[in-house]
Amino acid sequence: MNKPFMDEELPVIARFELRRRAYLGPDGVLHGRPPAFASNVDLLISLLRAMALTRAFDLKAVALQRTGRLGTYPVSLGEEAVSVGAASAMREEDVLLPSYRNTGAQLWRGVKMEEILLFWGGDERGNAFSGPKQDFPLSIPVASQTSHAAGVAYAFKLRKEPRVAVCMSGDGATSKGDMWEAMNFAGVAKLPVVFIVGNNQWAISVPRKLQTASETLAQKAIAAGFGGEQVDGNDVIAVRAATERALAAARAGEGPFLIEALTYRLGDHTTADDAARYRSPEEVQARWKEEPIARLRAYLVGKKAWGKEDEERLASECQARVEAAAASYLATPPRAPSSMFDHLYAELPHAYLGQRRELEGASDA
Repeated sequence: MNKPFMDEELPVIARFELRRRAYLGPDGVLHGRPPAFASNVDLLISLLRAMALTRAFDLKAVALQRTGRLGTYPVSLGEEAVSVGAASAMREEDVLLPSYRNTGAQLWRGVKMEEILLFWGGDERGNAFSGPKQDFPLSIPVASQTSHAAGVAYAFKLRKEPRVAVCMSGDGATSKGDMWEAMNFAGVAKLPVVFIVGNNQWAISVPRKLQTASETLAQKAIAAGFGGEQVDGNDVIAVRAATERALAAARAGEGPFLIEALTYRLGDHTTADDAARYRSPEEVQARWKEEPIARLRAYLVGKKAWGKEDEERLASECQARVEAAAASYLATPPRAPSSMFDHLYAELPHAYLGQRRELEGASDA
């Protein structure tokens, strides 16, 4: 990193440092001092199953989109550990404010796959989802959910509730004013909010190096007056451990925290994107060696807690669940066009009554 011009005679008034958390390497070997839960094989298997289900769901969603039965869809291929690791550390009473690539977090929190498909199919009934009703829907605009997260956390603080807002975003969000304002307010008010940034190296087609000159994204928290940490975002153990620590601190009144989960987007930005236009196949292929599911599987195999039959059974179960969800989604009758008026006003103004009757008449015909 290039250091700015400094006058050596001036006194140093502050120094900062950042830490990087990583336990499970690409080879499936644990390093350092992993958290206590890393010895809980049942928990690790549940994390593996959740990541595998997320990946299987993504594949089906893309197939539905390619055949004209779903709208534009963003896959989380290679980033499953960020969503699953973070969500698995949360309490039910916490509030999740996810970005559009955090399907895995929604699934962990109890949202049904058919509900997620309804949302991406353009049906707002998908947002009346299962799981914690206080969770927010997927945020499509980049970084708008960060301001909402600060507001949610402020409410928790005013009510003296031991709850935390968990705001998930991509690296591009850290370059938006919304997030800077949210972090600034969170720092000043010492709010119980955890910002989790999935740094997948690409803001659509813009590489990270052209998006920001910051050496890390975690250090952006320093300017807002609170702590930040970088974690290996392909290591689900590290993501969960970092989130657990940040949640506990926020719950204890220590204020906000930012986690930069360093990962890689193995797929296109969305089904409307062609990533081959701006990055090489060699770059993507090299990153496949770091993906999160293979490394956790390798660790469990090494512990003799996972084998070929387990893998085949998991693949079959995921496929069956995904196909059942897709069938349920496709069998859901569309809402009547007149339903667009249902939730506009407590009492529909006279100007819209005629329009509604006209639509209802067209439907009857």
